[in-house]
Amino acid sequence: LDALDASPYADNTMIVLWSDHGWQLGEKEHWGKFTAWERSTRVPLIIVPPKNAQPKGFKPNTRSAHPVSLLDVYPTVVEMLGVEKRSDLDGRSLVPLIKKPDAKWNKTALTAIGRGTFSIRDSRWRYIRYFDGSQELYDLETDPEEWNNVVDDPANAKVVSRLSGQIPTDDGYKHFVRYGEY
Repeated sequence: LDALDASPYADNTMIVLWSDHGWQLGEKEHWGKFTAWERSTRVPLIIVPPKNAQPKGFKPNTRSAHPVSLLDVYPTVVEMLGVEKRSDLDGRSLVPLIKKPDAKWNKTALTAIGRGTFSIRDSRWRYIRYFDGSQELYDLETDPEEWNNVVDDPANAKVVSRLSGQIPTDDGYKHFVRYGEY
């Protein structure tokens, strides 16, 4: 970054950094990376706008707690660079969160784990539907380690309905990334 800052490209270079997803190291008696829980579905994502195109209100070294998808990188980059966005690709721009990390964000992130297992994450809840139809729901405000499956609690029926309605229904995954808003 020091070399970039010292270069003639410092003002017009955008930085986007992400990595692979996590790994269960015995948590919940799992060893491996293909689970639908937070530890395996979460990745770091860092976006630094070009200095000459930083959105109004942008403050360096801020972070947002809202769930987003790596599918959102493309629309974010094209919006920030002023390039025309292809209409046949999914994802949504993260520019509102880059401008204001605590902005209202009623959007979800969908993760597919193998064929037929999905996880939907919003700011508070994680809903999981496995390939065999079994389900899990975790209130991440009160249970951030996802130990207490509350999917059968009648008080959570609306949450289950809202999140489960965003699971792709066709086996061909035609609309796999058409995740929703609430």
